[in-house]
Amino acid sequence: MDGIICINKPEGFTSFDVVAKLRGMTKIKKIGHSGTLDPMATGVLPVFIGRATRAIDLMPDHRKRYTASFQLGQTTDTLDRTGTILSSCPSQISLEGLKETLSQFQGIISQFPPMYSAVKVNGQRLYDLARQGKEIERKPRQVEIYGLNLLEFSPEEQIGKIDVFCSKGTYIRSLCDDIGKKLGVGAVLTDLVRTQAGCFCLEDCFTLEQIQKMKDQETLEKALISVERLFSKFPKIQLNPIQTRMFSNGVKLDLKRIHWQQSIEEQAVYGAQGEFLGIAIPNMETSELVIRKLLI
Repeated sequence: MDGIICINKPEGFTSFDVVAKLRGMTKIKKIGHSGTLDPMATGVLPVFIGRATRAIDLMPDHRKRYTASFQLGQTTDTLDRTGTILSSCPSQISLEGLKETLSQFQGIISQFPPMYSAVKVNGQRLYDLARQGKEIERKPRQVEIYGLNLLEFSPEEQIGKIDVFCSKGTYIRSLCDDIGKKLGVGAVLTDLVRTQAGCFCLEDCFTLEQIQKMKDQETLEKALISVERLFSKFPKIQLNPIQTRMFSNGVKLDLKRIHWQQSIEEQAVYGAQGEFLGIAIPNMETSELVIRKLLI
């Protein structure tokens, strides 16, 4: 069984827990995921199975989208509701004041990775240091917020919900914390749902319970998404039978003998029967089609 299964990750599970659960269900060892989610978070987690794991490092679209709920007037050591409260203060932020502040967090911004994260500093995971009560200096990272929209806000309760469309590596906990700092009252993340990961969305997802039921009914293949979908926007190259055999055996092809789009970007290669073979890059200097990764 080869392909991608999108899981709606349940709260309380780590991303690795989901992979371990699927290994137990399918009895397949070669399984990996793309885009780690915190245990508190739920939502889209693409899981790659079998030969599809070869494509994890090739994902062309790393953008993410989240629905995040927050509470103003409070801070915790983990920057979310699971942590120890560090401060609490009265908050009377207005709807207009919140909107004005949110507008300042669009585009390219700098973030400090939270101490409770898997980022490594000098060979040590930050969360390991945090659990020892240590806090070390971290270098800021640039991330991009493509869209930040306020979905709900209660001035009486000082709670709200935002839709965040962002680049890979964006910490939504840090974003909420930074918004709280800017407002001068603090903020914590109270709920997080990833609604999109690359080309996958919640509508593509199955719960672990649904996957177990499909496994029991021997219909699990229905949940599989072809790895080809990751590269649906790539320029396409169609090979003839001889070229298909050569490409499948790792042979570089003469660009003058194939029909291809005149572009030096990565291209999706298909065999004579329309089967997806892999990703290749045209080398203009040598006039060869160079294989980046075979996915067959």
